[in-house]
Amino acid sequence: MRRSTILEVAHLASVSKTSVSRYFGDERARLSPALQARIAQAAHTLGYQPNQMARGLKGGRSKLVGMLVADIRNPFSVAITHGVEQACRQYGYSLLIGNTDNDPEQERQHLAVLGAYQVEGLVINAAGSPERQLHTFIHQGTPIVLLDREVNHVDAAVVGLDNHQAVDMALDHLAEQGYQAVLYASETPEQSSTRQLRLAYFNQSAKQRALSHSTLLLTPSDDTATLKALDHFIADHKHLPCAVLCGNGNATLSVTRLFQQLGLSLGKVGLMGIDELDWCSLVLPGITTLAQPTDAIGQTAIHCLMHQIAPHTTPMPTDLSFAPTLIKRGSTHQ
Repeated sequence: MRRSTILEVAHLASVSKTSVSRYFGDERARLSPALQARIAQAAHTLGYQPNQMARGLKGGRSKLVGMLVADIRNPFSVAITHGVEQACRQYGYSLLIGNTDNDPEQERQHLAVLGAYQVEGLVINAAGSPERQLHTFIHQGTPIVLLDREVNHVDAAVVGLDNHQAVDMALDHLAEQGYQAVLYASETPEQSSTRQLRLAYFNQSAKQRALSHSTLLLTPSDDTATLKALDHFIADHKHLPCAVLCGNGNATLSVTRLFQQLGLSLGKVGLMGIDELDWCSLVLPGITTLAQPTDAIGQTAIHCLMHQIAPHTTPMPTDLSFAPTLIKRGSTHQ
């Protein structure tokens, strides 16, 4: 079946092509209610859908927002994307999403594709350091918002969790629960400014609280090494109540598996994660987490973009860093 055309809609509605174009564009208000109703009925009868890409290119506006996430399998990415898409719909924009799989080369390729589609704004959860390509977008007048992770030498708003507050909240909770030795488990931090920041601030904050502390960089390719490192940490602190703080959802999942392999009792050895995951309430007695307000973060990223696209009509958000919510469960109750 072929697509219906604007001329067919105009003929069926007994109006001009210009009137149909106005109805599906930004000038609908110039048409009388009766004329609008006839065009709407004709379009419905014919199943007509305007070619938004062609309309956008003709008017210099694609009505598209591009989004790149570092790992689409990460629950954080899924949740953030929901907030971004909600806000895009609010502003009448469509969302193009690319997944880079934490691969800088894929990131470069996706950025080239989004540039070819002439997106009006870009939200990026960077996997590498795409300064050069991002500067190209900026020089072309395309606004950019960085999601969760900074990119060196790119002057753009960064929207995400207040990482210092998150680490402080986690350590305060663990200390209040009587844990005196804390191991920080994280994925390798090289490609993520957020992981680097949380890791560095954990060491600083734990030292200030006089907590015995250490770090564990998870290596999925060598489960035996991470298993031994966790076992050694607990053995080295056998006279102190021990806990593990996980730097994100993926780390929480990995460490939960290590707990099961070692037969560790949740609570006796504390376990806490940054990022709330659906399954955390199902692993009895439940895993304590810090939940990120992902919808608010995603929506704020789009609000920032829209302020740059239409600064006189869209206010700039005042808060770009968000506090987490502590969800207490049995894994941090001795």
